[in-house]
Amino acid sequence: MADTLRLTDDDVEQRLAHLDELLERVETVAGPAADAALAAVRGLTEIYGEALARVRDLADPELAERLTGDQLLDHLLVLHRLHPDPVEQRVAAAVDHAAEALRRRGTTLELVGIDEGVAAVRLTTKGCGGSASGVEEAVRDALLAAAPELLDVRRVPDEPASAFVPLETLLPAAAPATGTA
Repeated sequence: MADTLRLTDDDVEQRLAHLDELLERVETVAGPAADAALAAVRGLTEIYGEALARVRDLADPELAERLTGDQLLDHLLVLHRLHPDPVEQRVAAAVDHAAEALRRRGTTLELVGIDEGVAAVRLTTKGCGGSASGVEEAVRDALLAAAPELLDVRRVPDEPASAFVPLETLLPAAAPATGTA
């Protein structure tokens, strides 16, 4: 068997992005040729998804774990809704991964929960609001990539700062004892 050129993870990522762009362009075109192209893509996706499901069914737990550890295979398992990890686990892992990168920029990210297909996150950024919207969009994209079955990703408001004030800070300082009795 001849050696074949293998793609790096970066190559795969670039090709997936390019394919997404091409599909978006085809979806904007009306007519029988565009309809046929989209039907062909759907048909291939269905067949390849079935093939991947059969591989997953044959895999022992160790191989199944290795499959999800590969960036491309993990993506395909998610795309075909075959991923062995539940949505909550995949979203939590995506939040942890994004939070680690954001922390270095002074931003915190926390998964509040998932309810009825909607992931709620708390995102606290330092700086101007313009950068916050870009960060929010990137977080949304990352979570939807990890769990496309999510219906939405919503940012919840930051928790208000604690209003607790120690009592001793409100009382006047006690006068020092003078030593006279």
